[in-house]
Amino acid sequence: MSETPDILPTEPIAEGVDPERLRKLHELRAEGRDPFAVERFPITHHAADVLARFEALENQTVSVAGRLFQPPRLMGKAAFLDLVDATGRIQLYVRRDEIGDELFDDLKRRLDQGDIIGVTGFVFRTRTGEISVHAREFTILAKSLRPMPFGKVYETEEGEERHTGAARDPELRYRQRYVDLNVRPESRERLVNRIQVVRAMRAYLDGQGYLEVETPVLQTIAGGAAARPFLTRHNALHLDLHLRISLELYLKRLIVGGFERVYEIGRVFRNEGISTRHNPEFSLMELYAAYANLEDMMALVEGLFRHICRALHGQEHFSFQGHQISLVAPFQRLPILEGIRRNAGVAPEELTTLESAHAVLGRLGLPSEDEPTVGGIIEKLHERYTQPTLIQPTFITDFPAETSPLAKKVPGYPSLTRRFEVYMAGAELGNAFSEINDPLDQRERFTAQSVLRAGGDAEAHPMDEDYLRALEYGMPPTGGYGGGIDRLALILTDAPSIRDVILFPQLRPER
Repeated sequence: MSETPDILPTEPIAEGVDPERLRKLHELRAEGRDPFAVERFPITHHAADVLARFEALENQTVSVAGRLFQPPRLMGKAAFLDLVDATGRIQLYVRRDEIGDELFDDLKRRLDQGDIIGVTGFVFRTRTGEISVHAREFTILAKSLRPMPFGKVYETEEGEERHTGAARDPELRYRQRYVDLNVRPESRERLVNRIQVVRAMRAYLDGQGYLEVETPVLQTIAGGAAARPFLTRHNALHLDLHLRISLELYLKRLIVGGFERVYEIGRVFRNEGISTRHNPEFSLMELYAAYANLEDMMALVEGLFRHICRALHGQEHFSFQGHQISLVAPFQRLPILEGIRRNAGVAPEELTTLESAHAVLGRLGLPSEDEPTVGGIIEKLHERYTQPTLIQPTFITDFPAETSPLAKKVPGYPSLTRRFEVYMAGAELGNAFSEINDPLDQRERFTAQSVLRAGGDAEAHPMDEDYLRALEYGMPPTGGYGGGIDRLALILTDAPSIRDVILFPQLRPER
C-alpha cells in the first residue's frame, strides 16, 4: 500500500473505480509523469505482424502498443508482460538494467492489468521458444481505473486463441461493448466480419453499376414498409416528423428523376419489439433498377449473397447453428400459398374469403381477432408454419395484394403480387418487388391502406401525395430489393442474437 494517502482526491469515487489504481495514477501525476498527458505513440508494428513475420523482424527494432493482459510477472531484475492490441497478444521482456530503476519500479508498483502502454524494443525468441519483444523503452499511455475482466487464455483445436471467463454476462457484453471488444476476441472477430459484409455488399453493387446515394432520415410521411415510426420534432419549422422506416419511396423518386440504378445503405427506425432477430434501429440496404423485374432481382440477390459469403468464408457455403447452408444458385422458389398447403395442410381455396380464412385460424387454434384481411392471415400462416422450415436459401413468391401495396399484381391473379421475400436459416433476409409504376393503381392501393389505417391499423401504409405525383410524371418498369444488413450478418457469422452483430444494440436504461 502506498505511503501517500493525501494523493487521493477528496471527491467521491465513481462506483467500480478501483481506489488503489486511482492512487497509483495520482502518484504518477505527483511525480510529473501523468500518463494522460501523453498525446501520441508512433506504432511501427502490431502483435500479429511481429508473430507472422518473425524471420524478417528478428533483432529488428519495433514499437508496439496495447493493453496489459495480466499484471507483470517479476523475476528478480527482469519481468515478462503480455500486451494485447487490435490484432492479438505478444509477450514483452524487460530488464531493470536496460530501462532504469524508475521505469522498472513502475512495473512493480504502478502497472495493472488493462493499463495501456507503448513499448520500443527488438524482436527475439525466448529460451522457451516464444516470440517476444525485448523492451528497451516503455511509456504508460493510459491508466485503467477499472479492472478489465480478461479471462485465461487457451487455444482451440484450430489453433485459435480464446479467453475463458471473459465478460460472459450478456448484460455486460452488450451494455459495455468497449469491455466486450477487449476481452472476447470472438466478439471482435464477429463484429469485424459484420463490417466486411457491408464492404463486400458495396463492392458488388458498385461493380454492377449501381450508384450509392443518400436520402432523408427525417420525413413528414414514413412510408415504404409496414411498421410504426418514431416521432420527433423540428423546432425551427414547428413540425412533427418521423424517423424513416424504409428507404424505398425516395429511392424510387430518383428512378423517376432519371437515375437507372441506385442503392442506399442507411439506418432505419421501427417502433416495434426487441428480440434475438429484431432491433428497433437497424441497417438496411435498398436498391432499385430501372427496366428490371422480379426475376432480375432474384438473380441479383443470388449473386450478392454468394459474393458476400465468399468474402467472409472463401467459399459459397457456410455453417449456421449446425446447419450447412449452400448459396449455389439457383435458390428454391416457393409460392406462399403452396408453402402453407405443404406445411399447415391448408388448401389455397380455404384462403379466398375473410370468413373462410378466419375459420382456418380457428381450426388451427390461432387467434384471429387482430387479422382484418385475408392477406394478413396468409402471412401469419406463412410465418407460423412455413418460415421455420426454410433453412436453405428460398424465394417465397406471390404475396397477397392486401399486404403488398407497392408491388405489381400477378397478371390474371389480382389478389397476388409480383413480390418475393428471401429466407435462409429460418429468417427473412429481404423483400423485393416488380414495382408499381402505374400511378392510378398505386393511388388505389394507398386508398385501400388508408381505410385500414382509419380502422386502427397503425402499420397500414399512409397516403403519400408527393410520391404519387412523381409516378404521374412517369417511372420506367423497375425492380427493387431491400434487406436488413444486421440479420444477414447474424446468419453469415453464426451469431446467436442480432445484438452480437450490432456494436451498440438498443437496451433498457441501466438505471
